[in-house]
Amino acid sequence: MAMMEAQGGPSPGQTCVLILIFTVLLQSLCAAVTYVYFTNELKQMQDKYSKSGIACFLKEDDSSWDPNDEENMKSPCWQVKWQLSQLVRKMILRTSEETISTVQEKQQNTSPLVRERGPQRVAAHITGTRGRSNTLSSPNSKNEKALGRKINSWESSRSGHSFLSNLHLRNGELVIQEKGFYYIYSQTYFRFQEEIKENTKKDKQMVQYIYKYTSYPDPILLMKSARNSCWSKDAEYGLYSIYQGGIFELKENDRIFVSVTNEHLIDMDHEASFFGAFLVG
Repeated sequence: MAMMEAQGGPSPGQTCVLILIFTVLLQSLCAAVTYVYFTNELKQMQDKYSKSGIACFLKEDDSSWDPNDEENMKSPCWQVKWQLSQLVRKMILRTSEETISTVQEKQQNTSPLVRERGPQRVAAHITGTRGRSNTLSSPNSKNEKALGRKINSWESSRSGHSFLSNLHLRNGELVIQEKGFYYIYSQTYFRFQEEIKENTKKDKQMVQYIYKYTSYPDPILLMKSARNSCWSKDAEYGLYSIYQGGIFELKENDRIFVSVTNEHLIDMDHEASFFGAFLVG
């Protein structure tokens, strides 16, 4: 009887083995279920935070944003907005400091005279002088390679219409102080009275030249203009004016001057004979 009961039911050792196998299978199943559950939850949280961050940039989150609200501080969107606001604030402060320092440096480098008067003009207008001797250069002067006779004396004081601004006058020559393109002009007034003998008279050729001196030893012709006299025999005086002007590039220390032919015909009236230049760019 005892032997039959032993052969018919499981032994205690087998029972323990079965219980152990069942326990291991149950634990494995619980671990698998737990892994799947937490993996799904983690994926849902990542999707939620990602959409929340994108909504911050795309302005899809319509809720009001208060940087001092404690509840908002827990939101990922709040953190993104707070970091962006701090970055923008730093950039604005840095740009403002650089701009202010640049303006202060420019103001320090600018002289008080320039700040008071503004941009200084570069121009000159000089007029004829009747009462002076040696108005014209001598034939044997250093201008012998220039045609005509150079006009040496011009009125440069502010007593009349003449003035000098950032240009110098030296021996009838305007000296350039700043390089650039200049409009140069001049007018000479010819006045002549001639006795007519046997109904004959000689025509006069009146020519005006404008030259410049550079580092090159010889003067360079910039412009010239000419007139032939054709005066009526019944006129008391023959009157002619020659005017010319043009734009030329000049460098620092270049010098410009005017010369004429038939210099004894020149009338150096300050309103009729003049010479000038001004910077245009």
